[in-house]
Amino acid sequence: MSLHPEVKWAQRPDVVYLTVMLPDAKDAKVNLDPEGVFNFSASAGAGDRHYELKLELQDKVNVEESKISTGVRSIFCILQKAEPKWWTKLLRGDGKAPHYVKVDWDKWVDEDDEPDAGPGDMDMNSMDFSKFGDMGGMGGDMASMMGGMGGDMAGMMGGMGGDMGDDLDESDDEEQEVIKPSAKAAEVVDVKPKAEGEAA
Repeated sequence: MSLHPEVKWAQRPDVVYLTVMLPDAKDAKVNLDPEGVFNFSASAGAGDRHYELKLELQDKVNVEESKISTGVRSIFCILQKAEPKWWTKLLRGDGKAPHYVKVDWDKWVDEDDEPDAGPGDMDMNSMDFSKFGDMGGMGGDMASMMGGMGGDMAGMMGGMGGDMGDDLDESDDEEQEVIKPSAKAAEVVDVKPKAEGEAA
C-alpha cells in the first residue's frame, strides 16, 4: 500500500510553488502534464516505504517553463501557470483538499499584496533547478545525487552542544534566586495578575 507525502503549496499570479515533504527520498519520479496533473512517486524511510501522489491541479500549466529542485528533505517545484491568474484553490473539483495538502504560509502571498514578492526568504539562486521536460522521471538515489554530504548529524553539529544549565549558576543578580530548570520541574507557579485595587 502506498503512502502520501505531505505537500505544501503557495502561489503567485504566474506560478504555483509546490513542495513535497519527503526526507531522504530514493528513486523519486516526478511527472507534470500540461493539463495540470502532477504525479510523484518515491521510496523513503525505514524499509523503503513507497510514497505516491497524484494531484489534479485547478488549471493548466506550462511544463517547459516549470522547474524542479531536489533536496535532502524535500522536492521543490515551481509550476508555471498556463495563464497568469490567481487560482481559488490548488486542486480542481468541489471537494476539500486531502489532509496531506497544506498551505505553505512561509511562501504565501495574498492576491492584493505586492505582486512581485518572491517566495519568502528562500535563496533561489543556490538551488539547482532543472526543467520538468528534461527530467523524464528523476531516477537515481538521493545519496549518490548529494555526493559527499555524508556524516552523522552529531559530527556536523560539532561543538554546538554543551551543558547550557551551567550558565544559570553564575548569575550576577543577587536579589533573585536562580535555579536550574530541572530542580523545580514539577512546581507550578501562580502568576495571576492582581485586580485593580487589590492588595499586593
